[in-house]
Amino acid sequence: MSTTETAAAPAARPHVSVNRPNPVSVGTIVWLASELMFFAALFAMYFTIRSVMDPAEWAAQTDKLNIPFAFANTTVLVLSSATCQLGVLAAERFKPARSGRIWQAGQWGMHEWMTLTYVMGAIFIGGQLFEYASLVREGLTISSSAYGSVFYLTTGFHGLHVLGGLIAFLFLLGRSFAAKRFGHHEATTAIVTSYYWHFVDVVWLALFAVIYLAK
Repeated sequence: MSTTETAAAPAARPHVSVNRPNPVSVGTIVWLASELMFFAALFAMYFTIRSVMDPAEWAAQTDKLNIPFAFANTTVLVLSSATCQLGVLAAERFKPARSGRIWQAGQWGMHEWMTLTYVMGAIFIGGQLFEYASLVREGLTISSSAYGSVFYLTTGFHGLHVLGGLIAFLFLLGRSFAAKRFGHHEATTAIVTSYYWHFVDVVWLALFAVIYLAK
């Protein structure tokens, strides 16, 4: 081979693989960051109202809160994060449905774990509505006082986010049942839904600590 042919021959380049992050996961995390700023504003509003409100009046309003009931409702929501993550683990194994009897939880797939998570989230919303009804009967409404306004706004907006999560679970389950083959797209949907649900749970833990424990 001549020198000219050698120079003209293209140099072999090693193949380089690039591992790009999943755009759906990245987009979800960025969106949750904006939601974090929204809840930060709600916390700022809560502490501002508390700082300017008469301490005796504030204490009179917070005494109406049923802390044991709220703790039980919080426990249900926190446990739903565990069942959600078990559903994600099943999705990552590409196991959409159970392989055993319904009472054999160890054989459950994503459908069973996410359905249980949905039920627990619905129980939390039902408990929150029951709590609202009880407080209204005791005279604590959104227009009764500054405390009433900040209480219903902070917990109410969180409740709306929980409802959004329940809708996301319905979308996740519907997409999984409609898919001819459970694959990466369905697993990714389960993962990003879990991101949102864990975020909602963590925010509620902060709200519970501030509103019910540090009242």
